[in-house]
Amino acid sequence: MKKVYVNEEWCLGCHLCEYNCAFANSGLSDMAKLKGKTITPNIRVEEGDKICFAVNCRHCDDPICVKSCIAGALSKSPDGVVEINKDKCVGCFTCVLVCPFGCVRPDEQGVISKCELCTKNAVGEPNCVKGCPNHAIVYEER
Repeated sequence: MKKVYVNEEWCLGCHLCEYNCAFANSGLSDMAKLKGKTITPNIRVEEGDKICFAVNCRHCDDPICVKSCIAGALSKSPDGVVEINKDKCVGCFTCVLVCPFGCVRPDEQGVISKCELCTKNAVGEPNCVKGCPNHAIVYEER
């Protein structure tokens, strides 16, 4: 299965992946409409003294978030993508607590949000990958 991977040594810490992710999931027709709004991307850039890297859902082979979801809102698709059914989410946030990578988060509506590899809003590779100017984020099978 193809997944998003980050080459930390190439990450500039520019946060463009966050903006591309937020735009892809916003439903807006123009990225400029994000100006002045608080963005809530499903990928986030962590910055240290000498290294920057993007953190996103790993679409684990045996995802603990799916196992812990009491409402059945999280599932793993046949192609390996951990998906959300927001209509089923009851807002217990157990998945937020159990994700070992901190990649599941509550959204503004009180349900969970996470990377779904742009399967619902893009064709080809995810928008964070398309928008990375230094090609630090890749979409590949390893």
